[in-house]
Amino acid sequence: MASFCSLTLILISIFAFSISIANSKTLKRDVKALNEIKASLGWRVVYAWIGDDPCGDGDLPPWSGVTCSTQGDYRVVTELEVYAVSIVGPFPIAVTNLLDLTRLDLHNNKLTGPIPPQIGRLRRLRINLRWNKLQDVLPPEIGELKRLTHLSLSFNNFKGEIPRELANLPELRYLYLQENRFTGRVPAELGTLQNLRHLDVGNNHLVGTIRELIRIEGGFPVLRNLYFNNNYLTGGIPAQLANLTNLEILYLSYNKMSGAIPTALAHIPKLTYLYLDHNQFSGRIPDAFYKHPFLKELYIEGNAFRPGVNPIGAHKVLELSDTDFLV
Repeated sequence: MASFCSLTLILISIFAFSISIANSKTLKRDVKALNEIKASLGWRVVYAWIGDDPCGDGDLPPWSGVTCSTQGDYRVVTELEVYAVSIVGPFPIAVTNLLDLTRLDLHNNKLTGPIPPQIGRLRRLRINLRWNKLQDVLPPEIGELKRLTHLSLSFNNFKGEIPRELANLPELRYLYLQENRFTGRVPAELGTLQNLRHLDVGNNHLVGTIRELIRIEGGFPVLRNLYFNNNYLTGGIPAQLANLTNLEILYLSYNKMSGAIPTALAHIPKLTYLYLDHNQFSGRIPDAFYKHPFLKELYIEGNAFRPGVNPIGAHKVLELSDTDFLV
């Protein structure tokens, strides 16, 4: 009898909890913010956003691309995904009022203007804003997003230096800054990021040397992919780069680097793709590279290597897919 009563109480509790979720109201802060965003995004989004409550109201479903969850007596917006719908206009500043947002994906639109400094308020965020027309400098407040794991700002018009405040993001794993107009040096402080696996700063206007980037002892402990192609790097490849023992892709094409290729680089255990083409490297390629068990591609065209130095594999452009971004 006691067990039957306990089961009954459990079922009543579950039913009551379900009713409370169904009757939960969306936090007014989020309703106001989403309606402001709705007013700014244009007809391509508005036609699918019916009603006033972005989390759904009565028979109306949640707005397309909006994900909500229940916190206490209220529903809050946790994800906003509105991509590839040709949104035109400035970055919607009302987004920064969605304080429980964990995912923001507005990629492949036509957003313009800067990212507002208020973005630092969204402490749990993952951001994908690539393939827009965003511009100006990155606000240092982006370094306040302490739970940020993925930051994709590629294929925009950002300028200025890459903020060293990015080194304040302890959970950051993937950093995509390629195809912008960044200048100056990549902050060596990024090497302190203990979880950074992928760093892409290709196709910018960056200067400096690899030696400067890796000067912090024990830096980049789990980095797998380093894309530095199409910039203005100088100097050689330091043997210390072999300390990045998890490196799999090293993309240095189209810079102004010079000198010999150190044998130590061939001792990186899982090095798979090594692109050195269109620099000013010279000398010979150590035999150890040709015996490496994992090296699939060694691309060396457009340098001053000795006659008889041969490439490995066939050159191809390596880019991560959307699925890789979600890892």
